[in-house]
This record gives sequence, C-alpha cells and structure tokens, in this order.
Amino acid sequence: MRLIDSLRFARAAAFGTPLRTTLLILSMAIGVAAVVMLTALGDGARRFVMGEFSAIGSNLVIVLPGRSETRGFNPANLVTSTPRDLTVEDAAVLLRVPGVVRIAPLIIGTSEINASGHLREAMLVGTNTDFIAVRHLKLALGRPLARDELGHGSAEVVLGALIREEIFGSESPLGKTVRIGDRRLRVVGVLAAGGQGMGMTTDELLIVPVATAQAMFNTNTLFRILIEARSREQIGQVKTRVLKMITQRHDGEEDVTVITQDAVLQTFDKILRVLTLGVFGIAVISLAVAGILVMNVMLVSVTQRTSEIGLLKALGARAATIRNTFLLEAGLLSLLGACAGLGFGHLGAALLRHFYPSFPAYPPDWAVLAGFVTALATGLVFGVMPANRAARMDAVQALSNR
Repeated sequence: MRLIDSLRFARAAAFGTPLRTTLLILSMAIGVAAVVMLTALGDGARRFVMGEFSAIGSNLVIVLPGRSETRGFNPANLVTSTPRDLTVEDAAVLLRVPGVVRIAPLIIGTSEINASGHLREAMLVGTNTDFIAVRHLKLALGRPLARDELGHGSAEVVLGALIREEIFGSESPLGKTVRIGDRRLRVVGVLAAGGQGMGMTTDELLIVPVATAQAMFNTNTLFRILIEARSREQIGQVKTRVLKMITQRHDGEEDVTVITQDAVLQTFDKILRVLTLGVFGIAVISLAVAGILVMNVMLVSVTQRTSEIGLLKALGARAATIRNTFLLEAGLLSLLGACAGLGFGHLGAALLRHFYPSFPAYPPDWAVLAGFVTALATGLVFGVMPANRAARMDAVQALSNR
C-alpha cells in the first residue's frame, strides 16, 4: 500500500465516526491548551516580577537596616531585625564611596494631603532630589526637590499625577501650598503619569525632603538607601565598599544587609523559571490522559474494523503496513488536537493580556514547541498497542468476524 493510500485510509477511518473523533481531538486540544496557558502564566509572572524590579532603576545597590543571617539574597532578606538605626548620616557618607553616582535615602509612610477643599490619604516618600533620577522617573511639570543638605529639607513637595488631578484638576499646582499631615508645603513639581515599580504606582505618591518626613513620622531611621553605581561592572565592588563603610561607622558591627539589583533579579528569575517548568509538567499530565483516550479509541476502532483488517491482509497487505496505517490515524488525530490546542492556548493568553494589560502572559516558544511535540509523541506512543494488535490479526479469523 502506498503512503498516499495509507493516509486516505487513515483519514476515512478517523472521520468515519465524527462524534468520537471530535471528543478525542478536544481532549488532546485541552491538554495542549493547558500547556500553553499555564506556561504563559508562569513565564508571565517571571517577566512581570523582573519588570517590577527593573523599573526601580538600574545599577542599583540597596542597603537595608538589619543583618540577614544568610549570605546573598533571598526573599527573606526583605524583612530583617534592626539592632541599629540606618541614618541620614550613613547615607551622606556613602556619597564618598568610589563608584557611587547617586544615593537616595528613603522613609516611607502614609499621610493625608489637604488642599483646595479636598482631603485624601496617600503614600509619602521622604527622600532627596536624586530619588527621581535614581528611579528613572519623569516630571510632567516643575522640578524635583531642591538640592539641600541631607537632614535640612525645605518645605517642598512633588505630587503624583493622580494626586494632582484629584486635588487641582487641570489647574497647575506649581507654587501652591498644600497641607500634608501637620506641615504646609509648597508644590514644586508633578510626576509624569504611569510610573511603576515594586508594586507601587507613583501616580499616588507624595515626595518630600527626608528631613521633613523624619519630623512628620518622628523617626531618625531610614527605610532603605538606594545607591546607583557608575556601571553594571562596578556593582559588586560598590556593594563591598558600602558594606565596609557602614560597618566602620557602626563600630565594626555588620548590622545592615546590602543587596544588589542583579542578585534580586537572578534569584527571582531562577525561582519563577522553576515554577514555569513545574506548571509545564502538570500540564503534560493532561496530555498523558489524552494519550490514554487515544489508545482506547484506537482499540475500539481495531475491534470495529476487524473485517477491514482481514480483507487488507487477504489482499496481501503486510503486518507493517497495517501497523503504520493505524499509527498514521493516531498521528493524524493527535496532530489535529495539537493544532486546535495551540489555537485555544494562544487565544486564552491573548484574553489574559486583554483583561490584564500589565501582565505579559506570552507563552514561551520552547513550551509551545514542547507541547506540540509532546502531543504528537503521546498520540503515537499510545497508538502503538492498538496498531500492533491490528497487525497481529490473522486474516482468516478477521474475515470470519464479518
């Protein structure tokens, strides 16, 4: 039997029972779609987290108060015990560290802003003029905070875009006075809309001098110190020098944790890649279930077509020809199911991106290819048993079952 004849025979057999064939294709499609969707979610989560950390700036070294008991970065480092305060003076000294371009001390809290008869609560960041440059933020109006000596802040504030819109509307807020907490501050700038980073939108942010925030929250302790290194190559050296400098200031006690942006990104990248592989493995299980269904359908097909098999053998068809014909049928069904699954999976990922535009739910190419190949391989592997059963049939006995 020629290959084209085998293909025609397999096609006629596959579509001879439309309902059964449709259900089989649907089961295979669900498996492939699960692979595409779950890997899109896993890889999308990885890209989202990487993007959030990248959005806080570039070439960053971050100083946290308190010492982590383990070296390197892990997510637990974000919460540390604090035996000694991290102060504005510590931040000022770091400007002398070779390789440091800018530093931005941070105090974070919430406060009420009151102006033009409007009152609302907002996230407040106490920092310096370099914060906007370190975070790669943009101004829509005005200028950043004045370049004062750390610890001697002027009565100024930079508003987030949403805060400006809710309080002042389309009117320019520059030069106007607002009350934040118990302080009266003059608006000197407005951030451009759409700033993101670490799960925080800058549209609802109030940026004030660090000294003003310290007075408002009655604290001398900094939440973090952001340090921008001169280049990516110098990040490691800057980290070592910063740790040494602060240890010297703290009487030789290493009571801070210094992490680098690259370490954070690499750690989360590894974690989320493993997560993506895990959900891929879970999705592949559904393909194995679909493969078992292929085997059951093919076994039923062999039983129903016993007389056809006997006739083919009586006409001289070899066992290998019979086997290959049934394998072609299994492969054809698996191929159709895989193609349908890819379509459903990409459609589902597109819907996710439509409803959640900030979440990059794009299935990785390797997962799409692996899902497609696995579907075909599963169909063929589970089709071997029915194909061998058909090939081993005796022509006389097969014909006698007519």
